[in-house]
Amino acid sequence: MKNNWSDKFSLLLITFWVGALWTVGAVAYVLFSTLPDNQLAGQIAGQFFTYLAYLGLFSAFFLLLQRLFAYGTQALKQGYFWALVVMLLLVLAGHFGIQPILAQLKADALPSDVMQSVFSDRFATWHGVASIAYILQCLLGFVVVLKR
Repeated sequence: MKNNWSDKFSLLLITFWVGALWTVGAVAYVLFSTLPDNQLAGQIAGQFFTYLAYLGLFSAFFLLLQRLFAYGTQALKQGYFWALVVMLLLVLAGHFGIQPILAQLKADALPSDVMQSVFSDRFATWHGVASIAYILQCLLGFVVVLKR
C-alpha cells in the first residue's frame, strides 16, 4: 500500500469508526444503568446510534472505494474488504430496517413506555436483533483493524 493521504485517512477513519462503535456501546450501557428513566436513556442512546450509523455509512463507502482503487479486483479476495461489506450491510439493515421498526413500536405505545405496552414482546425481539447486529459489527471492526 502506498503511503498517500487516502491511506492515512483510511487508517484514521477505521480508528474513529471502530472506536466509536465500542464507545457508543459502552455509553448506551452506562446510560441505561445510570439514568432512572429508561425512555430518556433510550432517546439519548438513539441519538448516538443515529450519528454512529452516518459515520458508519461514510466510513464503509470511503474504505471500500479506497480499497478498490488501491487494489482493483484483488480487493475482492481480501477478508478486509468483505468484513467492510458486511459491516456496511449491518449498518444499512440497522439504520434503515430495524430502527424504523423500533421507532414505530415506540410511537404505537405512546403515551406509555413501549416496555409497559402490548408491544413489549415485539420491541424486545427487534431490540435483540439490533443488539446482535451491533455486536457483529463491533467484532467485524476488530477484523478490519487487524486486516488493515
